[in-house]
Amino acid sequence: MSVKLGIISLGCDKNRVDTENLLAYAGDAGIEFTADENEADVILINTCAFIKKSQQEAIDTILEFVEKKKERDFKIIVTGCLPERYKQEIVDAIPEVDAFLGIGEYSKIADVIKSAREGKKVVDFTPCDLPSTKRVLTTPYHYAYLKIAEGCDNHCTYCAIPKIRGKFRSRTIESLYDEAKILVDEYGVKELNIVAQDITRYGMDWDGKPHLAELLEELCKLDFHWIRLHYLYPDSITDELIDTIAAEPKICNYMDIPIQHCNDDILRAMRRRETKAGLHQLFKKLRSRIPGLVLRTSIITGLPYEDEAAFEELCGFLQEEKIQRAGAFPYSPEEGTPAAKMLNRVDSDQAQSRAELIMQLQSQVMDQFNESRLGTTLEVLCDGFDPQAMAYVGRSWAESPGIDGVIYFTADRDVQPGQFVPVRITGIMDGDLTGEVTEEE
Repeated sequence: MSVKLGIISLGCDKNRVDTENLLAYAGDAGIEFTADENEADVILINTCAFIKKSQQEAIDTILEFVEKKKERDFKIIVTGCLPERYKQEIVDAIPEVDAFLGIGEYSKIADVIKSAREGKKVVDFTPCDLPSTKRVLTTPYHYAYLKIAEGCDNHCTYCAIPKIRGKFRSRTIESLYDEAKILVDEYGVKELNIVAQDITRYGMDWDGKPHLAELLEELCKLDFHWIRLHYLYPDSITDELIDTIAAEPKICNYMDIPIQHCNDDILRAMRRRETKAGLHQLFKKLRSRIPGLVLRTSIITGLPYEDEAAFEELCGFLQEEKIQRAGAFPYSPEEGTPAAKMLNRVDSDQAQSRAELIMQLQSQVMDQFNESRLGTTLEVLCDGFDPQAMAYVGRSWAESPGIDGVIYFTADRDVQPGQFVPVRITGIMDGDLTGEVTEEE
């Protein structure tokens, strides 16, 4: 009898790639997939444990299926960052789970499913493995993520990722090229989003030198329309990388550079290697050498040592730099990290209110950016049709899937998901752009 597998994937796009690896290995073993949880013989939950909020979401999801298990016979397998981080603690806390698999050899998934189905409890925390070239896309086929490395060597004081994911380990250029070629040839992917905990460190574990520019030059030989860069740490952005981005038309003039803060004392306490002056200098250089550059960043509010003066300094920095895309998050003290032991903590409610204030300031920057695009014609990648808006929905090179805004547009002809169309921007709706397909280029 065939086994039907349902998968719940939580967390970031890097976790999504792990889920797609799991699906591929399960499929190779003849295991069927189902989107209907009521049909599934096995539910696999790929968890996130980056911060307390994501941990709680993972635990709530597991407990939801534990309750459903009382009404219907199926097996639960939990994998990802939560069991990898807490190991026996989570095993003991939720004994109803049939199998726990850490961030290890996902090629074992078929054997784990078989054992769980036979009533054998499985607990396997093997050393963290690199992603496989095997994938089953869970995104629409016109865009995908390429995870170029695993782990992290930055050891920021607020972050538990190195403890969970291990040391930074780059995949070979050959394996990434082969995987990207499959994404183009077999799925028809047009937009490739490059991800890792820190893509600027790509290859530095080989010889101490960054090799991201070299990798991008190889990927640009493939038939992608857009290549987008996420998670570039500011201190490792080289002139060679800037030149490559500026010269390669396939690489979007869009850079996701998480700065977290700008105050020098806080940056030192976070064990970040940049300074406020260095960030100003970097952004000036990037904008001068990559015309029309759109920047995205992440901000943490309420970090230890963030007094009112430091927070006002952060607000002033963001108003001056006018970074078009930003996310702000209140600091979450994470067990086992140096920052969790620091004094001078900010009250959690105040940290939350500061994050909300940052987003209010950023909404003004985003509004100005949107207004500057009115009347222009943009190349838009169609993601589908929204029946509520009665319009197609898509994105330009300046919008990354799932985290930035979208463009709603009308057309007097049929537009398919994955198709590029010229859209004249005519309006703004709740922070998103609106427009209509035109014959203009």
